[in-house]
Amino acid sequence: MTNDGIQARYESWLNDPVIDSATKEELRAIAGDVKELTDRFYRDLEFGTGGLRGVMGAGTNRLNAYTVGKATQGLANWLLANRTEGKELSVVIAYDSRNNSADFALDTALVLAGNGIKAYLFKELRPTPQLSFAVRDLHASSGIVITASHNPPEYNGYKAYGADGCQLIPEDAEQVIASIAAIDSFGAIKRAGRDEAESGGLLVWLGEDADRRYTETVVGESLNRELLQGELGERFGIVFTPLHGSGNKPVRSALAGAGFRNVLVVSRQELPDGYFSTVKSPNPEEREAFELAMALAKKEAADIIIGTDPDADRMGAVVKDGNGEYVVLTGNQSGALMVHYKLSTLKERGLLPDNGVVIKTIVTSDMGADIARSYGMSVESTLTGFKYIGEKMTAYEKSGERSFLFGYEESYGYLSGTYARDKDAVVASMLISEAAAYYNSQGKTLYDVLEELYAKFGYYLEGLESRTLKGFDGVQKIGAIMGDWRANPPEDINGTRIVSVQDYGMGLDGLRPENVLKYKLEDGSWFCLRPSGTEPKIKIYFGVKKESADASASALQQLRQTVMSRVDGLA
Repeated sequence: MTNDGIQARYESWLNDPVIDSATKEELRAIAGDVKELTDRFYRDLEFGTGGLRGVMGAGTNRLNAYTVGKATQGLANWLLANRTEGKELSVVIAYDSRNNSADFALDTALVLAGNGIKAYLFKELRPTPQLSFAVRDLHASSGIVITASHNPPEYNGYKAYGADGCQLIPEDAEQVIASIAAIDSFGAIKRAGRDEAESGGLLVWLGEDADRRYTETVVGESLNRELLQGELGERFGIVFTPLHGSGNKPVRSALAGAGFRNVLVVSRQELPDGYFSTVKSPNPEEREAFELAMALAKKEAADIIIGTDPDADRMGAVVKDGNGEYVVLTGNQSGALMVHYKLSTLKERGLLPDNGVVIKTIVTSDMGADIARSYGMSVESTLTGFKYIGEKMTAYEKSGERSFLFGYEESYGYLSGTYARDKDAVVASMLISEAAAYYNSQGKTLYDVLEELYAKFGYYLEGLESRTLKGFDGVQKIGAIMGDWRANPPEDINGTRIVSVQDYGMGLDGLRPENVLKYKLEDGSWFCLRPSGTEPKIKIYFGVKKESADASASALQQLRQTVMSRVDGLA
């Protein structure tokens, strides 16, 4: 967009009678700041792998009451245009602990009510996976959750879901985006008053009954509840941190329901805090987020540490290694352990279906896939984003061709069971804790089991690098990096020949087109370049498999250094 176009957008906000004075004052404070104006107005926020997400503030490229209201009006128009005659339209709304989330959620409900669409709104913060479950449980037409997942505190977001409880797939998202774009003024947003919406039955508050149904369903995924009813459930120690987010109550309820009675919560990270004041980032992928939890675990000699992100769809686990030190499991390791635990338990009980399937993403390790295949299960890979796993789940639910057993992605997202269509840190917290307790009863730790799996399937090791490139300039740099690798693919890396280049940009393996490049080397190693759909980042994934841990570590380091040298030269 030209500077004139950006200035015109800026002035239209200043002159819009619908926009409040505080927002206009915020905009006047940046008058003349070309870089800031460009970043705020050069585009509208777009739906990525996680829906609408951005920095909070005034502007078209920001999360605020107006962009949220416009998105909701666009979604309402889409629902109304596609409604089945005689069927009542309804939308479930949840929100997490981020600043402004509760206000955005209520405003979203009132816009829906203004369009004659019933809004089910949770009374307080709830996890994203509970939203997915509630859409299915209440047979709603759609769902919305206000969250920016594990992003920094200045971010918030807006995820939209279909009637199956899955985030909108691209075809539907494109229609919603077109519907949003067709709204030419904020004055076109219909909004009911709260009293009017409540008295008219268009704003319904969800509470304990909805929580109970969700918790009971999650606990139903337990595989060894009877084992935890005795001494083990009292002895096995868990330290849990919700990282100031929505996982606090539901994770504790699920653990209690499964039989765990020795659960300690990190007190300083227990309550909601939109600034996430005790951590640099509320991300259970990062070791730093577990510092307080590790201190408590060492003091209490806990067996496992669990952490969930603000909207409780990602779970990180920390276990003791062979020396008794706490180590953070990667998403790939946790996923492989849960696949092994679930499939081995089902097989032992004669409950493993002949048509079972495990679904992962194209940037997830093949270790869990190899484990699944060893049990005779099929494995499928999707593009990055749990909505693609959810989409396959719904397709199999309709066709009966496959029985879904487990889905996961390397970025700490897992789902066991078909009650939802999104990753669920609540069920993952329960399942990995149960696995740890089960192996503990056999005198093993999860680390011991992981070593056994490496010895059997090979020493898989993965890595991830990301480069944050903010603003309009960052978008251009990310585009240049992808363009250079696409136009000039290397023939080898450190002397090892590249045997295939998978460009998903035009669609590949029956998957939708997406801006992803994956390179496979002759020795089985691979790396993948992918712009993030939710953050101003480019992500580079790496995977190796060697005959020993040391050999894998060395191979990964060399692969990472060579690839990142070229990436950083272009950034």
